[in-house]
Amino acid sequence: MRKLAIHELNRLNPEEFKHKKKNPVVVVLDNIRSANNTGSFFRTADAFALEKVVLCGITARPPHRDIQKTAIGATESVEWEYFKSVEEAVESLRNYGYQIVSVEQCDQSVSLEKFKPEENKPIAYIFGNEVSGVSEEVIEISDTCLEIPQWGTKHSLNVSVSAGIILWHHFTQPGQFPKK
Repeated sequence: MRKLAIHELNRLNPEEFKHKKKNPVVVVLDNIRSANNTGSFFRTADAFALEKVVLCGITARPPHRDIQKTAIGATESVEWEYFKSVEEAVESLRNYGYQIVSVEQCDQSVSLEKFKPEENKPIAYIFGNEVSGVSEEVIEISDTCLEIPQWGTKHSLNVSVSAGIILWHHFTQPGQFPKK
């Protein structure tokens, strides 16, 4: 066994990526405080060939030094859009037929292992502020809340780590594996 060299990974360049068919998945960032976390979302969105990243409220926007530090160029390949409020973003996505899923611990949240995305429907996963999570107003207008099971003493994960877990689960569901 050996580690692959960069040229063996057959990676797309940013221009090829822009023209590639994307997976009908959007991540919505609800007032993310850390530009480093925002950069991680861009990098994850690139890895899974997501349709776009939606930045809302106080979430930093490219170009930003701290986003670039963790995105390592993914802001050049991944489409993004900004909305002043998350509610505006949800309304826009709903008008385009997206299933709206907030990633949050709620009284009626669905545990991740039981969640199946709706077939043939685009989906928007909403990730909340590092301290206060997804806002109550957004939870009320979501189709469902999705919770990552946890068994330790902390009741939260880093928001960008949560995105990796949620998206990996999404793409392991039948019919959802990323398009190559």
